[in-house]
Amino acid sequence: MIKDLAGELGEYFEGDMILSSSQKRAVTTAVDARNGLRGAAKRWPERTVVYYVEENDFDEDQVKLIEEGMADIASKSCIKFRPRVKDGEHAVVIQGSANGCFSNVGFSSEDDDGEVSQVLNLSKGCFRHGTMVHEMLHTLGFYHMQSTYDRDDFVKIIWENIRAGTEHNFAKYTNDTVTDFGVPYDYESVMHYPETAFSKNGNRTIIPLQVRILTPDAF
Repeated sequence: MIKDLAGELGEYFEGDMILSSSQKRAVTTAVDARNGLRGAAKRWPERTVVYYVEENDFDEDQVKLIEEGMADIASKSCIKFRPRVKDGEHAVVIQGSANGCFSNVGFSSEDDDGEVSQVLNLSKGCFRHGTMVHEMLHTLGFYHMQSTYDRDDFVKIIWENIRAGTEHNFAKYTNDTVTDFGVPYDYESVMHYPETAFSKNGNRTIIPLQVRILTPDAF
């Protein structure tokens, strides 16, 4: 289970996702879907994530953990990571200057104001391997597992335990926006939030219907 909810308790959509206005409209329509972006424009060109680490924000051990997170994803997928080689090249800026763990979702060529901007923030409480992989998967274009279209077959949402004003975090995504890529619901996905996510009273907001484990201990 998540022991540090720095991401979940953040100010962004579902705690840790920076969405453009069009992304917010798409994922809050609450029809059918899964958790991987369909839009090709949000996929990193040539399946390669270009990154720039603000090394002044991290110590040597933290930089090593960041690199290990990227290596883990690369070893299990067709995705590659490489550092930015020249100024002006679009890259996700991996920083630690803000509070919390959060990321843009997918390749962000420009924000709503037309400015090129993409960040992945990892503050001190984010340095668990699973947490870093979780945020990096947002950078790649993945949303949260528990908001998939058929989640009601796998989990029960306890609405009365959800903190007022955060109910939107339990909306279902639309199949016009995301896809499951043929992968079945995964209770142990690093993209699945814990049983007490956004709880107002410490009681469960997500109850598994088929198994008891919701998230791996590594997250």
